[in-house]
Amino acid sequence: MRAVRRGLVVTVAGALGALAVTAVVQAPAAAAAPNFQVPFRCGTTVTAATFSGHSPPNSVDFQKSGITGMPVLASAGGTVSRVDNEGSVSYGRWIEIDHGAGYRTRYAHLSAQQVSEGQRVSLGQQIGKAGATGGVTGPHLHYEQRLNGTVRKAVLDGRAVPYFGHTNFTSRNNCGGNPYTAREVCGSGYSVIDSHDLGSAARVYLLYNSGNGRNCVATMKTSSIGKKTPVSAHLQAQGGSKVTDSGNFSYYAGPVTRHAASTCVKWGGSAGSASYTSPYEHCG
Repeated sequence: MRAVRRGLVVTVAGALGALAVTAVVQAPAAAAAPNFQVPFRCGTTVTAATFSGHSPPNSVDFQKSGITGMPVLASAGGTVSRVDNEGSVSYGRWIEIDHGAGYRTRYAHLSAQQVSEGQRVSLGQQIGKAGATGGVTGPHLHYEQRLNGTVRKAVLDGRAVPYFGHTNFTSRNNCGGNPYTAREVCGSGYSVIDSHDLGSAARVYLLYNSGNGRNCVATMKTSSIGKKTPVSAHLQAQGGSKVTDSGNFSYYAGPVTRHAASTCVKWGGSAGSASYTSPYEHCG
């Protein structure tokens, strides 16, 4: 969710009065992956099965009793890039979604496909139904996260899928709110001590970690979730400099942290045209 920056390294060497200049341009960093969600309805628990020899490598098979006919949802927003039917071999009925920046997802062995190529889909939109088409021995959803054509190890809701094994995941896909919390953004040991609404667009939170004496601020979006809009978070310990995180973000701004044990802090954030800045407070 950060802007990609390019760096330029210039080396200048002088020898016997001659000047040679060599410029090396660093390749831009890879764009951040979408926050991929479990491709089933909110609250559904499925088993993510991974195993050596899976074709292609790093694919995930979602398993659940009675999975046939269960709605399959887009795990991130994007454009449907392929809808295909290979009959009784390989993927059977399958769908691919292009999420931009080289990221794509595939959903295979479907019993039904409910989107068409070129269609725009949003996070959590139903795209088909799970089944057992293609070369399978039982019903499941074959799922892939691809980057520039290569299947990468899957990450769901910020949690890496373990390889190799069977791990349960409960979907938070399209649950009607921000899939993140301020405590998750700030990390282990932080607790919310204050918050303030930014209209209907977001809520900014102040947290504290008694273990390390640090405060943390995160602005959590409550509307336009999954869409990049202007959001910021800022924090200043009295007597110190202000730290700010701002930009066009899909889910939140921050975290910003400062050591502030026994020190007053000024904190706040913004979302669109709404903003808030506290006085120096929470001095304990």
